[in-house]
Amino acid sequence: MSYDLLSVNPSPFLPGRLISAAPEDEALRDLVRAREDAKEDLNRYKQRLGKFLLRNQLANPEGSSPWTHAYEAWLDTLKFANDCQRLAYQEYRQSIWETKERIKRYEKEIERQAEINIQALLIQALQALRGVAVLTATTLASEICNILRFPHASSFMSYCGLVPSESSSGDGRWQGKITKAGNAHLRRVLVESAWSYRYSPAVKRKMRERITGLPPEVQRIAWEAQNRLHKKFKSMMRTGKHKGAITVAIARELAGFVWAIAKEINNGRQSIAV
Repeated sequence: MSYDLLSVNPSPFLPGRLISAAPEDEALRDLVRAREDAKEDLNRYKQRLGKFLLRNQLANPEGSSPWTHAYEAWLDTLKFANDCQRLAYQEYRQSIWETKERIKRYEKEIERQAEINIQALLIQALQALRGVAVLTATTLASEICNILRFPHASSFMSYCGLVPSESSSGDGRWQGKITKAGNAHLRRVLVESAWSYRYSPAVKRKMRERITGLPPEVQRIAWEAQNRLHKKFKSMMRTGKHKGAITVAIARELAGFVWAIAKEINNGRQSIAV
């Protein structure tokens, strides 16, 4: 039997019930994490090529930003007289190209799974949230597995490592940086999505397409998230908070809305089952 080891509660910093994950959930999570690994590989290959160019004192004379179309067009013009350097350069670029193709294959399969997987309904529902498209929604669904692991939104926030660290003594209580003691995959995508809430609430064409056919309660939760999180973002900006701290605070509350939508989808499944 396969168990979701991440749902074990070995310490108060990782709240979550011990619930076995379905093989399909584990398989989807493996796919999503494989794509994340490929993205990390791509960044490493780009850094290595950049260091190779730096060692050879090569820089784009036009000053274009790295890895734009203009930058890659400049890379195409580079020639090396030395066979060793020529081969090294070609292999660096080939590694980058191959990794990009691998990422495309992963993303194509993730998009397919978003429609046919047992988590498809949750993946579609999570896309009602601003800043959450198919890749982010699939990451969230694959890491959550079963929302029943988290009886409260606060326990899910803690699992994501988005709650402040705390030191208490007597009547004194001090809160510091976030614990980062939870699931790094969830924390990363939530922080990335949190940036979207700096914009005013709106439901534009792509968002309308994503929410069409979703349960009214899911749409209500997503719209509430837009209004609440944008208001909080602007409020914290006015008080002079650092943008990084603001984004983490928004990500923490966004985790609560993710939990609410997952709970709503789970309740709907149970109603159908009955």
